[in-house]
Amino acid sequence: MTIRTFIDRPLLSIVINVMVVSLGIIALTRLPIEKYPDIAPPTVYLWASYPGASAETVQKSVLAPLEQAINGVDNMTYQCPAP
Repeated sequence: MTIRTFIDRPLLSIVINVMVVSLGIIALTRLPIEKYPDIAPPTVYLWASYPGASAETVQKSVLAPLEQAINGVDNMTYQCPAP
């Protein structure tokens, strides 16, 4: 089959495309969940600075409000950053 065959017979190319897509959907539905790739959840890194402030001031004015806002997110997993 050459390109000219598909140009002369567009219905043939449509049928072949529909068959390929159908076989792909059938294969996808029969694929076991163990074969799906592991997808890492989105990661957010947060860096806050408050030049000239003491550690207690940063904790009260920056970290506490951020922590309260972040704790409201559903399905959040927490990981401590490496030092």
